[in-house]
Amino acid sequence: MFDTMTLTKIGGSLTGALLVFLLGNWFAESIYSGGHAGDATQGYVIEVASADDADAADAPATEGPTFADLYAAADPEAGEKLTRACTGCHSFAEGRIMTGPSLHGVVGRAPGTAEGFSYSAGFADLNAGWTPEDLDHFITAPREYAPSTKMTYSGMRDATDRANLIAYLATLSN
Repeated sequence: MFDTMTLTKIGGSLTGALLVFLLGNWFAESIYSGGHAGDATQGYVIEVASADDADAADAPATEGPTFADLYAAADPEAGEKLTRACTGCHSFAEGRIMTGPSLHGVVGRAPGTAEGFSYSAGFADLNAGWTPEDLDHFITAPREYAPSTKMTYSGMRDATDRANLIAYLATLSN
């Protein structure tokens, strides 16, 4: 079936392939290991709280400035630049309905009351009015604030950006 020369070629090919893999492994280890395991030096120290720090761990963590502080210092011009995500579904012109209601005059308006727009069930029962704080909570995570909303926007995570956007929306009223 196979003569001696063919068996020798097959055996040599397998041995050569094994040698290539072994040399490749040795070369890769020499590049990525950075030395022997005993020669390792610590790159940085992770400090662990001791028993003396137990009282400090019970103290509340500071979360940064409040929304009221951010809103007081908000820049409506910077907020106007953030409206690009809104323009696909909302208009900023008074009374113009798109996929979503017009955002003209939304600050202070009662939820679910934009004329001519069909809201999700239960949307009008959210609160008495779109205060800047309510808008902040809604824009952070719309589906958490209003589970019945049809709005697919996932939310804006940066608190300063939300304050700037709401400050811009507050300028859009008669």
